[in-house]
Amino acid sequence: MGRKTMTKLVFFIFLHYIYCSTFSLAQAPSMAPALAPAPSGPTNVTKILEKAGQFTIFIRLMKATQVSNQLLGQLNNTYNGITIFAPTDNAFSTLKSGTLNSLSDEQKVELVQFHIIPAYLSSSQFQTISNPLRTQAGDSGDGKFPLNVTTAGNTVNITSGLTNTSVSGTVFTDGQLAVYQIDKVLQPLQIFDPRPPAPAPAPAKTKKQSEEDVGDSPDDDPTADKSEAVEKNVGMTVTLILIALITLLS
Repeated sequence: MGRKTMTKLVFFIFLHYIYCSTFSLAQAPSMAPALAPAPSGPTNVTKILEKAGQFTIFIRLMKATQVSNQLLGQLNNTYNGITIFAPTDNAFSTLKSGTLNSLSDEQKVELVQFHIIPAYLSSSQFQTISNPLRTQAGDSGDGKFPLNVTTAGNTVNITSGLTNTSVSGTVFTDGQLAVYQIDKVLQPLQIFDPRPPAPAPAPAKTKKQSEEDVGDSPDDDPTADKSEAVEKNVGMTVTLILIALITLLS
């Protein structure tokens, strides 16, 4: 075998090797797609407020009343939106001394829930909402837990009937949860100015009581009837005597 023939043979073997290798790579299975990024952690209102700072007392109340756990479940197990008006520590300092300690456990829960709207409200939605807003505290009727929100330009005003304040900043918003800073604690009427209960209606009278009342009526008093009869008899007697005297004298 000549040198040229040997060179051609080696070159042919090399080309065949390259071809086979390329074909094998083309037929190999493709690589698996990249993993999707890990989902973000659950939305935690207290952690959001802790990161923002200046909400220590409100956070403590949320934890003590278990409202923070309720929000954790609502935000991460449902698609329900939440709006929170978060009072700062300075807001709580404006309350009368001992106010929070004077509240019962139930009232503390209602106070925290009064700052929570069970719907997501963006800043632009405040201009079109219907009042009164219903909070998680419950009944928004007059004298209960009414909360009214109005706007004037870019200012969002809030009133509870006892407290007037405005939104002073946005703490957090993501399309499901909105947290707004306020500089006064919203005091609901039901807790801080409760109205006395309406008097109970008088019980309906029974048939027997109605008959007794009718029997006791002055119109049916037998004594009154006897007095009238005596007066009539006396009047007739006097008239007869006068007629007799006139007859005798004539």
